[in-house]
Amino acid sequence: MNKTIRIHLDNIRADDGETQFKAYDYLMKETEKPVDWAYEAWDEIVEGLAHKDNHVRAIASQILTHLAKSDPKGRIFKDFDKLLDVTKDERFVTARHCMQALWNVGVVSHKHQKLYVEGMSGRFKECIKEKNSGLIRYDILVSMRNVYNKVKDEAIREKALALIESEKDLKNKKKYATVWKK
Repeated sequence: MNKTIRIHLDNIRADDGETQFKAYDYLMKETEKPVDWAYEAWDEIVEGLAHKDNHVRAIASQILTHLAKSDPKGRIFKDFDKLLDVTKDERFVTARHCMQALWNVGVVSHKHQKLYVEGMSGRFKECIKEKNSGLIRYDILVSMRNVYNKVKDEAIREKALALIESEKDLKNKKKYATVWKK
């Protein structure tokens, strides 16, 4: 791992918000494509998912979803549940940042897509008891749409439409359907 990456990984945990954001921005740009340092950083990124600072949790979750494309050993399959845990974070903004980034896992391969769809379907069903369940469900459907737009697998569209159909609240059902009418 080069020195610049190491500095930015350390700066994710900085007390200063501006330093944290610069690290986040740099690492997100770096991980738009596969990187050769993923496994050198993997464990500390996963540890960041449970950090006391919600900003660190949010950043770690987003970076980890991006690292899925740099993971030929399939470590994301072991750690995906930890990402799903962040979608239940006590800080709703942190949960949303993670939720909105999870689609990056679903586009890596068909095997990743299966893991992702199962995880999103489970969250869709279980979140009904949570505060902001309507927004969580909307985010899940937008995320699934992002995966569909990249991989064009009809099974994703069918699963999303089945989830929408399972919604009891007609107002929410109508809102969710707009994601798939585009």
